[in-house]
Amino acid sequence: MASTALDASQLLIAALAAVAAGAVNALAGGGTLITFPVLTALGLPAVVANVTNTIALAPGHLGATLAQRKDLAGQRSRVLRLVPTALLGGLIGGLLLLHTSERSFRRLVPFLILLAAGLLAAQEPLRAWLALRLGRAHGSHEALAVLPVLAASVYGGYFGAGLSVIVLAALGLLLDDSLTRLNAAKQAVGFAANASAAAVFLFSSQVHWPAGLVMAVGAIAGGVLGGRLAGRVRPATLRRVVVGVGVVVGVVYLVHG
Repeated sequence: MASTALDASQLLIAALAAVAAGAVNALAGGGTLITFPVLTALGLPAVVANVTNTIALAPGHLGATLAQRKDLAGQRSRVLRLVPTALLGGLIGGLLLLHTSERSFRRLVPFLILLAAGLLAAQEPLRAWLALRLGRAHGSHEALAVLPVLAASVYGGYFGAGLSVIVLAALGLLLDDSLTRLNAAKQAVGFAANASAAAVFLFSSQVHWPAGLVMAVGAIAGGVLGGRLAGRVRPATLRRVVVGVGVVVGVVYLVHG
């Protein structure tokens, strides 16, 4: 286990951050932009924080996939092609993270956070553009979708925030299908990439298990809370808040390291 000790109050803060992240993920996405900075602020090394965060939030990705399982009907061949690709990409990304030094990863963190914030900000314009594009017949390129999904999954295994936006963009550009069905495929790809990375991390020494366990419970509770808040909270407004937080955190990391 990662050696940094957290007391009961710090674990409570981590759990509350995970509740918020679970709710945010259910409503708008971008929960990692909340939990990762909180873990580093509590004193966890950046690599340990990222590994622990991935494991803690993995159940939420499974829940999102199961929630859209009906929309995966009729996509068996697509799923059988893309999910193994995502598993491989997540595995590669996870191994790359474990072989990245703490110093090097900390240098990358502000850019990864700012990239994730930018991707989250682009989510709604991207959805609108894809909905318009998918309303016109343009043909499918199923085999070609493997390449961007692999690249996105490597990123997902390495850091993860914003992965769903990248995957949906790739699928929307290359596949001729409804946005609803592509969104379901995106959930399956995202879960596979995160689960693969989490499986690698389970056997590493970089997991802070006390934080990971309380955060997993918190994330599940947050997901339930987010589901109940749907319709009361505007996802676009929440997304703007999360993007703003991400930009501020990214700039702080960039200035202060």
